[in-house]
Amino acid sequence: MTIAADAKELQEDIVRLRHDLHREPEIGLQLPRTQEKVLKALDGLPYEITLGEETTSVTAVLRGSATHASAEKPVVLLRADMDGLPVQETTGVDYTSRVDGAMHACGHDLHTSMLAGAATLLAERKDQLAGDVILMFQPGEEGFDGASYMIKEGVLDAAGRRADTAYGMHVFSSLEPHGQFVTKPGVMLSSSDGLVVTVLGAGGHGSAPYSAKDPVTAAAEMVTALQVMVTRQFNMFDPVVLTVGVLHAGTKRNVIPETARIEATIRTFSEESRRKMMEAVPRLLHGIAAAHGLEADVHYQEEYPLTINDEDETTTAEKVIAGMFGESRHTRMATPLSGSEDFSRVLAEVPGTFVGLSAVAPGADHTTSPFNHSPYAMFDDGVLTDGAALYAELAVSRIAALAGN
Repeated sequence: MTIAADAKELQEDIVRLRHDLHREPEIGLQLPRTQEKVLKALDGLPYEITLGEETTSVTAVLRGSATHASAEKPVVLLRADMDGLPVQETTGVDYTSRVDGAMHACGHDLHTSMLAGAATLLAERKDQLAGDVILMFQPGEEGFDGASYMIKEGVLDAAGRRADTAYGMHVFSSLEPHGQFVTKPGVMLSSSDGLVVTVLGAGGHGSAPYSAKDPVTAAAEMVTALQVMVTRQFNMFDPVVLTVGVLHAGTKRNVIPETARIEATIRTFSEESRRKMMEAVPRLLHGIAAAHGLEADVHYQEEYPLTINDEDETTTAEKVIAGMFGESRHTRMATPLSGSEDFSRVLAEVPGTFVGLSAVAPGADHTTSPFNHSPYAMFDDGVLTDGAALYAELAVSRIAALAGN
């Protein structure tokens, strides 16, 4: 039987795991109940298991026993993230989150269950594999940089030498019709950085601003000036997205506060624009503060780098998708997405690619469906076995090619 057919036989198990994970989401780097569920899914399979030291990550290595013609035994890494988000679920599904204020609103429960399904498919083909497979079950993708912890603890070399290639997958609750796989060589996702600004003033009475140093008006000017700067100093064909999500000051309408606080997210699509923003933003904000006789404490925080897919590995993944599901199930993205991912850290070390998969419900309008991170975001179980099969087939076919068999 084919991998896709075998995956269908696992549908009940994969769906059950997905629902169990969805009911009990965990946030951040410590996901003990999620880790327990993953270990249970791997129990009895011939994997070498390593648990994270600083996080509740799971690294599982499958040793293929087939002979290979290559000088070194090939190694392929497959990654799934496991963490949820601080979102109160409002989908109404019968497996709704039971944890108040937490939800698998980005589909990581699907990623984890698909990779667990792939673990079984690959274990059944252990004797046919002329190489090793690393399964990377990662916590803390949602802003906690869990990939960097796993890389530091050796996930890329878990099989005894550096992985030859790495594949990840991400589901979407809108954008594309149900079951559509999407790829993009080169830059697929933006970098993500954080900006935290404290405008330092001197408090006073709202009726006498001349006797105080008002940080509120300066902060308001900063918010608009940042947007103007983006349009005036950056090429529109190399876009920059800057969004202020926090603007906070004061306790009462007739009191001038001591400080005002701004927090923003900054997305760029080239390393050149990212470095330019790191210089331009503090310069602008310090200048505005000085013009008002104030000071500004500016923290520009580097977070996730660009997600850059290897051209050859992307082409390889596209051929596998077409061979398994037909060319009609695949779309090449015309432009990158402005979301960000710490799988970018893996791709910076190992050539590989990140594949998107639409989990929009069949027949739903993918152009209006709530997107990832929404409390209404819904992901259809119908893509689970296809995702598991693709994970497994990517490993099997890539090892065969690398092994020269």
